[in-house]
Amino acid sequence: MASGRGRVTIAAIAEAAGVSVPTVSRVLNGRSDVSPGTREMIERLLREHDYRPRNSRHSGRARLVDLVFNDLDSPWALELVRGVEDVTHAAGVGTVVSQVHRRSSATRQWLQNLRARASDGVIFVTSDVAEPVHSELHRLKVPVVIIDPAGGVAAEVPTIGATNWSGGRTATDHLLELGHRRIGFVAGPRELLCSRARLDGYRSAMEAAGVRVDEELITTGDFRHEAGFLAGNRLLDLAEPPTAIFASSDLMALGVCEAARRRGVRVPDQLSVVGFDDLPESRWASPPLTTVRQPLAEMGALAARTVLRLSRGEAIETPRVELVTRLEVRESTAPLG
Repeated sequence: MASGRGRVTIAAIAEAAGVSVPTVSRVLNGRSDVSPGTREMIERLLREHDYRPRNSRHSGRARLVDLVFNDLDSPWALELVRGVEDVTHAAGVGTVVSQVHRRSSATRQWLQNLRARASDGVIFVTSDVAEPVHSELHRLKVPVVIIDPAGGVAAEVPTIGATNWSGGRTATDHLLELGHRRIGFVAGPRELLCSRARLDGYRSAMEAAGVRVDEELITTGDFRHEAGFLAGNRLLDLAEPPTAIFASSDLMALGVCEAARRRGVRVPDQLSVVGFDDLPESRWASPPLTTVRQPLAEMGALAARTVLRLSRGEAIETPRVELVTRLEVRESTAPLG
């Protein structure tokens, strides 16, 4: 089936499958107008014969990087995109941004598109990279970097994160130093390592201060405004509501502030609120939000530099990197009155 150079061609794949060359091209380009049976047969032949597009690489130099999100509807994601593109643009490399919504069908189509484009590197965000995907990327010799991994990842896959545990502890310590003892916590999705680390930091600070952790003060959201609003209402509905709330994202913290506003609870006079991320809008909130700065753009930039180095065959110093977080004290927190 190989050409004179020992390389399989689209025409050879089409002949083996008994279909036209345009049909094989449609599969390679992720088009949906191919029957499932034909698509499966063509994909199997492409895998078996290790088909790679002719323009896949030039001298090992990366020209295209994929940045893959589960969800893109957040300023948090845009900060990461900005950091990645600062690096790729300077290197003369294109960036393809995708979202897969954790759906297997979307992931499959993304893989088809990647095979056709021959990406020189992939950056996943808040993902654990399913084994079939990891195996296929390994087979294609496409390097992978993960930002904020959801769970355990293969030892050879580099990860970029932030000091989530110390950020959670620092934010809680700040509220404790202001005299608060009844401190609510709004966690992020439990399946994410960053969410669990922030919660652990909160618990550690409370225990170190000798303050019993009241489980009814801990609730969970999904990092979005509405989740913070609902969590704020739930916490403020308690018979003994908290005097301070630490939300593990800025968007949820702003949702908490809105829940308080609608009840006539003044921030920070009656309720102190802390967020996590330091998104641009946090400093323009009313009042400006005290938050833990997560270096999102820097995380994106480091992930891009790492995947570009891997694409050139360069070694990296360490596969696990955590960038430092810091507390930004603004006007949404005050001493307990």
